[in-house]
Amino acid sequence: MKNNHHIFSILLFISLLVPQYVSSQFIEYNQYRIACSADGNAQPDLEYTGKYNYADPDDWGATPAALAMLAKKKLQHKLVHFSYNNFMPSPPHTTVRNYMKEGVEGSIARWNFDKNVFFDVGLHQQKALKHLAKELEKSNKENPLFFVNMGPSEFLYQAIEMVINNGKEKSLSHVYILSHSNYNDHHLRRPNHHTIDQVIELSGHRLNFKRIKDQNKKEIPNQGWSSNHNWRPWDWLKNHPNPDIAWIWKCMRKHKEDRADISDAGMIYYLLTNDEDGNPSKFQKILGDEI
Repeated sequence: MKNNHHIFSILLFISLLVPQYVSSQFIEYNQYRIACSADGNAQPDLEYTGKYNYADPDDWGATPAALAMLAKKKLQHKLVHFSYNNFMPSPPHTTVRNYMKEGVEGSIARWNFDKNVFFDVGLHQQKALKHLAKELEKSNKENPLFFVNMGPSEFLYQAIEMVINNGKEKSLSHVYILSHSNYNDHHLRRPNHHTIDQVIELSGHRLNFKRIKDQNKKEIPNQGWSSNHNWRPWDWLKNHPNPDIAWIWKCMRKHKEDRADISDAGMIYYLLTNDEDGNPSKFQKILGDEI
């Protein structure tokens, strides 16, 4: 009995130290509000001293794929915030193509999303932060918010900071953050930026957090949402008779490293199906013939 009690104490201590793995309070999605924040910046961040001065191009295809699934389920009105190019404080796109903007605007036009809930952080950082903060503050037991973390955590940290400064921190107990990526959760663009652990700590551990399994399975083409340089699992998308759905494949092909990767879309698939094991064939099934 003492040994069992000792093991329980150790597990409890670990769970407090590593909040990103604690998901016991994470409720199942049921037609609630959704907010997303993605990176995808293509404009070089010349002041960044790390390995990559641009964002992962996976969101160039993952954003249209994610929005297509929401539209298929007729959840356009439940998407209350979508910010993109959220590598902060990267410069606005001036010398390279803004692929994220193309994907967002193409999705809005095809699937009837409200353009007023989308924000290019490179151009409208403060406006985007204030908009997300207001959505966070609306959260209560009857009206929770699901936040899909498709980029680094600094943008979310600053929005949470606004909520606290506005005296609305109690609302954070009804915010559910979904992630799949250790990279997104802990990537720092600047020394004074913050990880997801620090976001949760800032909230007074009110935020509910869940990280599902990594949606990248690059060496297993028919599993997950990334098949690396193998495009065959996506032939159905390329050849889809519906041009709006086939357009998603065109967005994917913009990837500057020629990788078939829409891994962040796996979080939206999980939200809608409670299935962590999405793949190209399941994506085909959920989209069907038309949106």
